[in-house]
Amino acid sequence: MYDVIVVGARCAGSPTAMLLARAGYSVLLLEKARFPQDKLSSHYIHQPGVALLARWGLKERVAATNCPPLTHVSYQTADVRLDGCSLAADGERAAYAPRRWALDPVLADGAVAAGAELREGCTVTGLVREGDRVAGVTYKTAEGGEFTERARLVVGADGMRSAVARFTGAPKVIEQPRMTCTYYSYWEDLPAHFELYERPERWIGVIPTNDARTLVMTYFPQADFQRVRHDAQAHYLDAVKTTVPELYERMAAARQAEQLYGTGEQYNYFRQAWGPGWVLVGDALHHKDSIAARGITDAFIQSQLLADRVGEDLRDPAALDAALRRYARDVDDKFTDFFRSTLNVAELQVPESRLSLLRAISGNQALTDRYFATLSGACSIDDFYNAELLETLANV
Repeated sequence: MYDVIVVGARCAGSPTAMLLARAGYSVLLLEKARFPQDKLSSHYIHQPGVALLARWGLKERVAATNCPPLTHVSYQTADVRLDGCSLAADGERAAYAPRRWALDPVLADGAVAAGAELREGCTVTGLVREGDRVAGVTYKTAEGGEFTERARLVVGADGMRSAVARFTGAPKVIEQPRMTCTYYSYWEDLPAHFELYERPERWIGVIPTNDARTLVMTYFPQADFQRVRHDAQAHYLDAVKTTVPELYERMAAARQAEQLYGTGEQYNYFRQAWGPGWVLVGDALHHKDSIAARGITDAFIQSQLLADRVGEDLRDPAALDAALRRYARDVDDKFTDFFRSTLNVAELQVPESRLSLLRAISGNQALTDRYFATLSGACSIDDFYNAELLETLANV
């Protein structure tokens, strides 16, 4: 019998397994894929996520995958352009945007090094129960074997279509309609830094990633998904050309190095976080439109929150339930504002109130960096609206 079974070994599952193994618990980590394997992703890790990688001793391993540090952000909308960088989080000023075939094995290796047992090619087929408590899982291997393992706690870190969420019946307690769809590809010989461009009904992101390739992402309204997907390549290039002609010219002199990827599955929800003997982390628990590129960072934060709350209480069912209840409150406190602000951006509109704010801070580097820090999570909204900003707005 294990103390913990973690289902899913990517950005939420591997850190959770690593942290609980480091706390002295016996951990089984089950993953459907076999690493390395790529995955749809915006790749970006905000400064608080990088700070956790550093805390866990994994940042240098991510950087060693030939993934560049990102310390220059440009954001342009209408007549406003901001250039700067988020404030540091725990001393980490740079962001990173690793490909998932590079990042996920680093995280899984970290879990194994901590003492977790990793089994790849395993699909969870059901849960073991003792009364009202989840007490383990059943799973099958790629070779067709069927197995049962028991544990005091089952962690669902298995994404939007979480088997753990499905088998526990965890309901969506908050759900909003899908708002965007996205298509992206990778380019070689494309000079770039972290660049964001916004106009009504379009959003373009440019992110340097591994091996000197640059990710160029385009966002469209969800209502346009069926039309866009019919000729996605043409719509992708036209979105760049009409939104950022200068970027289109750079891309014309570069080379598209991979196929076009895309999705309309931009779900927005919170699920019930826990029940007796089980808990959810990462996309299994909470997903929002990828336009804010917060999925990886949020998964890291949730893993650390869960490990901190569980502490030494995992082997006492009553204490464990109390810890999971506190974790659920932590998630609500940490992520509700990000959820709302992400949906505001995903409307793909540029309200005059936001333009007025951006115009007011555009000549002030300190306020610009502080604004970027609200997007990264390195600065709270309350800290952003400080006396300096209020004075600046009053003088506009």
